[in-house]
Amino acid sequence: MNLSQHIDAVNKRNEKALSVFLTAGFPFKENFTDTALSVLDSGADILELGIPFSDPLADGPVIQHSSQIALENKVNIKCVLEYTSKIKSRTSKPVVLMGYANPVLNYGLEKFFSDASNAGADAVIIPDVPLDEYDEFYETNNGLLDTVMLTTPYSSTERIVKADELSRGFIYCVSVYGTTGERVSFSKETLQALEETRKKIKKNKMLIGFGISSPESIRSIAPFSDGVIVGSAIIKKLFEVREGKSMSTVTDYVKSLKEACLGG
Repeated sequence: MNLSQHIDAVNKRNEKALSVFLTAGFPFKENFTDTALSVLDSGADILELGIPFSDPLADGPVIQHSSQIALENKVNIKCVLEYTSKIKSRTSKPVVLMGYANPVLNYGLEKFFSDASNAGADAVIIPDVPLDEYDEFYETNNGLLDTVMLTTPYSSTERIVKADELSRGFIYCVSVYGTTGERVSFSKETLQALEETRKKIKKNKMLIGFGISSPESIRSIAPFSDGVIVGSAIIKKLFEVREGKSMSTVTDYVKSLKEACLGG
């Protein structure tokens, strides 16, 4: 079952898909695989593994800080692929790699797509690759990985249609302007814009990310999406684990998020 089919199967159970973003190797390098699997076992339907990078333009301060700690712990693309392989050997749920163009280019595009596919990754999200450079960047992917493109409720219709055409797996709809991070609520205008965006997407499922931090925020956008992506709020909980709290701080939170995805 590929990524798109997996999301469709979740939706057919009358649930929104819950995708959880984790910075690879955070909060601890040694037991990260167990951390990721406990998040999946708690109800996450998809795991997004962030490749640590020193200049993550789309990420807010919480994810930036986690990325910095992972880099200090020498977590690199090779480590991320090793995590992916270990995680995929113990779960059938999709793993999506999310990173920036420079580290991938340094690793080597053809080698990255090949190694990521061999490790079991299902898809890749690289937010700083412009749509106009899609063909050149993904030329050596050869369909090995699904490619998830980003759009926003304020993108032009032309851009939304183009992103829908190029994406495989799902469309990542960024809910708000700015970087990742928690928001208290979504305005009526944002919700209307999300609804209009979803109407323009014909080929893919649409998952909404950025700013989602609570069961309440999931319920507010659920009618306009096929799933949600939660990152900063989870990473914030993992900082508490790093400071000594139990992992149940995170797993109980993930369970509450998944509960909000039911019946949608």
